[in-house]
Amino acid sequence: MSSNWVRYAGAFLASTLLTLTVLGISAIPTFAAPLQEEIAERMMELQSSDNRWISVDLTNQRLIAWEGGSQVYAVIISTGKKSTPTRQGVFTIKSKHRTDRMRGEGYDVPNVPYAMYYEGSYAIHGAFWHHRFGTPVSHGCVNVAVNHARWLFDWASVGTPVIIHD
Repeated sequence: MSSNWVRYAGAFLASTLLTLTVLGISAIPTFAAPLQEEIAERMMELQSSDNRWISVDLTNQRLIAWEGGSQVYAVIISTGKKSTPTRQGVFTIKSKHRTDRMRGEGYDVPNVPYAMYYEGSYAIHGAFWHHRFGTPVSHGCVNVAVNHARWLFDWASVGTPVIIHD
């Protein structure tokens, strides 16, 4: 290997790790993390576009609505507790429902407001049954205060990217 290539690769890796750290993504220098790489690449693509997209930060319990590289809305959320975690990944909003009934092991909640499903039964939705935002308490969904969920519901459309990361 040439020393120029090694310098270039080292500089690229350092720059990428710095960018990930600034974006709030865990920047662990490993090549065995394809999901983290996919998340980082997609976030960089979206930040250099004009597209609307949603970032869910599991570590800080924050949701940020973006238009390209500009933050347009930020809220404190509640994601999945340890026993029912919120999955990390790159998703898109598949369907939207003004209200929906959500059922699972140990819960059955009718009239859940402003549900936006992004993967199977996982959704970003309003939560009127608790006020513990900032703390992971859900069964894997992204809980948002109802007034914020309404804003997000009106702003996002089917197909809006949702990036969930540490």
